[in-house]
Amino acid sequence: MKLTRTDGLRPSYRLCVAIFSMGLGLPAVGLAVTSGEDILKNQCSTCHNLTGPSPSTLQELWARKGPDLFYAGVKYKEEWLEHWLQKPARIRPAGEFYADHAKPAPKGDAIDTSTLASHPALPEADAKAVTAALMRHKAKAELIKPGSYTPGAISKSSGEMLFDKFKGCLACHEIEPGYGGLSGPEVYTAADRLQEGYLVSYLHDPQAWDPKIFMPNRHLSNTDIQKFVDYFRLLSQEGKR
Repeated sequence: MKLTRTDGLRPSYRLCVAIFSMGLGLPAVGLAVTSGEDILKNQCSTCHNLTGPSPSTLQELWARKGPDLFYAGVKYKEEWLEHWLQKPARIRPAGEFYADHAKPAPKGDAIDTSTLASHPALPEADAKAVTAALMRHKAKAELIKPGSYTPGAISKSSGEMLFDKFKGCLACHEIEPGYGGLSGPEVYTAADRLQEGYLVSYLHDPQAWDPKIFMPNRHLSNTDIQKFVDYFRLLSQEGKR
């Protein structure tokens, strides 16, 4: 139990007041409560950039241990984030930077899973607090145009043809577990975890969000961007069946 000295009472007096208050069902006086921002600063800041800016050099990009979170509030979906923090699942099969986790194999490079660290799971209360804090991190919100995505429909075959044959995205991204490239994040849960407005903006100009990121700017038409998001939503729906 952590006590603070904000009300002028000595710690021993404050402890008695706190215990008495809790016994009566009253709010405890002066008891410090760990906030989501405190958890972010104390437990997450060593791997995640909470304040910006994004890496401006390749050396800074290579040193990145986890995704930047200073614009998490316009990137992630709140419900997904709260659940994922309690039960983390790997999104990048080969980690943040593929070369750090590759090893020679008979048929080419393979992932050395022994070098991959698991993301720590948070208790429910901490996950809720951290999620609420991250939703307030809204840097780069000006890059997102309200209403930029209009829900539509696409067949799985058409979506896969666009994603793989026409744009070559399968080389870096998995569209289902074990199928696709490993150097980028999988996309079969992209629609669950990422806000549609962010997806549209990022696909339009990845470097506006992350100047040195390896994701190429394909100069996609708005029509193709809408189809990509439709396809991600389809993959997400199929994954829940």
